[in-house]
Amino acid sequence: MQLSLGVDALSAFVVPTITVVTLVVLLFARSEIQRSRARFHGLMLLFAAAAVLTATAETLVTLLLGWEVMGAMSYALIGFWWRDDERVSSGLTAFLTTRTADLGLYIAAGAALAASPGLRLSDLPAMTGGWQHVTAAGILVAALGKAAQLPFSFWLSRAMVGPSPVSALLHSAAMVALGGYLLLRVQPLLQATGWAGPVTAWIGAATAVLMGLVAAAQRDLKQLLAASTSAQLAFIVLAAGVASVAGGVAHLVAHAATKALLFLAAGAWLTALGTKQLAGLQGVARRWPVFGWLATTGAVALAGIPPLSLWATKDAVLSSALEQSPALYAAGLVAAGLSAAYAGKIVVTIWRPVRQGEREEVEALYDAEEQGTRKVGPAEQAPLVVLALGALVLGALALPPVSGHVAQVLGASEPPVSTVELVGSGALAVVVVLAVVRWRLPEPRWLRDWLGLERAAHGLVVRPTMRLARALSRVDDGVLDAAVEGTARSVVRMARRAADADSRWVDGGVEGLAHSARRLGVLARRPQTGQLHQYYVQAVVVLALGTVLVLTLG
Repeated sequence: MQLSLGVDALSAFVVPTITVVTLVVLLFARSEIQRSRARFHGLMLLFAAAAVLTATAETLVTLLLGWEVMGAMSYALIGFWWRDDERVSSGLTAFLTTRTADLGLYIAAGAALAASPGLRLSDLPAMTGGWQHVTAAGILVAALGKAAQLPFSFWLSRAMVGPSPVSALLHSAAMVALGGYLLLRVQPLLQATGWAGPVTAWIGAATAVLMGLVAAAQRDLKQLLAASTSAQLAFIVLAAGVASVAGGVAHLVAHAATKALLFLAAGAWLTALGTKQLAGLQGVARRWPVFGWLATTGAVALAGIPPLSLWATKDAVLSSALEQSPALYAAGLVAAGLSAAYAGKIVVTIWRPVRQGEREEVEALYDAEEQGTRKVGPAEQAPLVVLALGALVLGALALPPVSGHVAQVLGASEPPVSTVELVGSGALAVVVVLAVVRWRLPEPRWLRDWLGLERAAHGLVVRPTMRLARALSRVDDGVLDAAVEGTARSVVRMARRAADADSRWVDGGVEGLAHSARRLGVLARRPQTGQLHQYYVQAVVVLALGTVLVLTLG
């Protein structure tokens, strides 16, 4: 097997992101995880190690190894509280969904092996013929599954039952982010096919818009953040489709800090108040102001408000999209407006004061999901400072002069920077947030239900698969098993008949021969008396018979 690891310019941005976010999340988890700490930290470190292995893989075989371990650890961590059937079921749903998409990576590896003896990722763009298209399609499907892009997005909703530190790492720097990272890594292959680049870009744009709508309709904070992860990763997928590697990397790094910050904040509030429902979190930032301002920093960055990080990184991707297709740019701009809407929803909720008539209704939601501690301590606040700093400054990666150096290191073209577009996207974000402050966002049920994607997957994939499995089971029972059992019965009958023949004829013949031999032995013993005169008489008789025989023949 060609196992090879290496740190190039692209992974040099991603590996530190994984390690720093993992460290911060594990520091936060010291106060969050009180039971089974050894198992939790062991699984988390294996998860992070698999993510680093995936990021530094130079061959498809190495990539598959890290990819598989990462998926398995996500299943174990989502269902970490394994005595709860719902959590285990949710982990299984997430695992099977991503596992289905992972088959594409196996197909890609097989196609690459068939096309050439080499499996290095850097050699894939040089492939020719149909195998190149098969490889690109397989990698695209696998990456879309991990990055929770349409139509695989719904597994992120089920992943929210895991511990909050797991959600923070899974949604920010590991697994989900690495789906987008893989597409950035194989971007030359996508462009070489002629079709994979545009398809990737449009899937990213569609996911950004639709998952943005889903996020804006959520009433559960973690569900809102999960849908926003899918929508934000869609900008990285869009970047891979339009060959904006520098913009995609900048957005990946900035999003990792922002999303880890917000998930850890949601986890701390869940531990303190026992709820993650937005109605129950009303005014929570006023209750713990320092923590509230840290979370607000992440939410404002997520909204794309200048000068925070995601404002610049999203615009870097959108500017590259504009060069290829105004329609792609328009879809991305709509998605950016939706980002401001759902991020503004968070800010408005956590800072809105609880009026006297609402207090009883809000407090009724406390302890609905777990027993709250009613405190957020320094141990929860300190790690968030690092992430808040990243949410503030990492947008510089997409702005001159830093963006030029980033592009030079990556060997990519510098993202086009337009002051008009930057000002326009920033102004759009501010206007949308102000509109959210003034008017309540609609929350249709079909959007809160993640577009019915899980039900559709059950209807289009799970139920037909189970029906096929039952039909094959009946064929197995009625045809294959019946044939095996019929053959076995025939063999038993033949064995019995052979046993009867053996008993009657073979054993009878042997026993008859033995009986005859015994009778001849008895007859042969009779003359053996031991008396000499009888032996002389027998000799005389034999001699006489011989003489008669000789005379007769003569």
